[in-house]
Amino acid sequence: MLRSLFSGISSLRSHQTMLDVTGNNIANVNTTGYKAGRTQFEDTLSQVIQNAGAPQAGQGGTNPAQVGLGVQVAAITNNFTDGATQQTGSPLDMKITGDGFFIINNGTEQLYTRAGAFTLDALGQLTTPSGALVQGWSATGGVVNANGALGPITLPVSTTMGAKATTGSVFSGNLPVDATNGTVLNRAVEVYDANGTAHNLDLVFEKSGATWTITSPDDASVNVTLTSDGAGGFTPAATPFDVTVVPGLTVTVDLSTVSGYAKLTTIEAESQDGMGAGTLQSFSMNADGTLIGSFSNGFKEPVGRIALANFANANGLEKAGGTGFRSTVNSGEAQVGAAGTGGRGSLSSRALEMSNVDLSQEFTNLIIAQRGFQAGSRVITTSDELLQELVNLKR
Repeated sequence: MLRSLFSGISSLRSHQTMLDVTGNNIANVNTTGYKAGRTQFEDTLSQVIQNAGAPQAGQGGTNPAQVGLGVQVAAITNNFTDGATQQTGSPLDMKITGDGFFIINNGTEQLYTRAGAFTLDALGQLTTPSGALVQGWSATGGVVNANGALGPITLPVSTTMGAKATTGSVFSGNLPVDATNGTVLNRAVEVYDANGTAHNLDLVFEKSGATWTITSPDDASVNVTLTSDGAGGFTPAATPFDVTVVPGLTVTVDLSTVSGYAKLTTIEAESQDGMGAGTLQSFSMNADGTLIGSFSNGFKEPVGRIALANFANANGLEKAGGTGFRSTVNSGEAQVGAAGTGGRGSLSSRALEMSNVDLSQEFTNLIIAQRGFQAGSRVITTSDELLQELVNLKR
């Protein structure tokens, strides 16, 4: 039988596979996080008609003569370049810029995906649309341990942030050295007891000569004197003092950064370290994947961090369906860490990575596959005609 007949058949099979891959790419042109496939061909074994001959005395060498036996699919690889960014406005939509994969667990195995369209379930767990749990590290007391074991990311939607009693408060700004005698400035800051109940810590600043006297209607024992040093400061330097706001709540007040220049009255409470109880209202995400929760008490703190994985050979990953990949012996082990470290890309929220399918290239590939298939079929037709001529030799 003619070798060309089998070469033509191999061409049909290979170009059919190319058409299958191209058709799948076009079908997933709007699939979030999809990575386009690419078909690579190689020739099959060649039959040796004449072996090579070595040069000899008075005679040159001869080259081998071989006839190819067709084509076969060498590989179907994935294009892992970044897809375009689609702004969605949803804080649960996340996009990786650069290398890396989200880690998800579907209950039976750990998979990897570039599709960051996540949702929250009834338990506050971050999940994919199919219900797989997004993996990372949950925060404990506002601290994320990225060296700990991976687990589902759970947002404390129904958890209450405990109250914290105020222990210190800082006042900053300027007390005008040129204020008239008898000038009184009243300043207050909201502080909290151990139950989260808010109280006002009141301070009264009264000018007398070159001196400002600080008292508090909350605590009769408070009597602090600041005397201008003539150079924009006070002498002696202000030292922290305690104010008992209510029984059981004593706050240390720090005035060490207060200045004493003329014509400026900017003395205000800068900060206090207590807080009332609160529940999670919303969250945002940093570039390293840290989820920052905003609580009803006005405070923000980390509630978790998204983990990313990268591989020595991403093309060695195996597609597992649902835009997921699983590791193989040729992909290498997953290198897990935070975004922006170890070659992993950065994360952004309120956006998704679109499919990286290039329609113009895929339609061109359709033409190439079709013409290649047609050419292979012509080889088969021509081979058949030759065989028919051979059969016709016998009348």
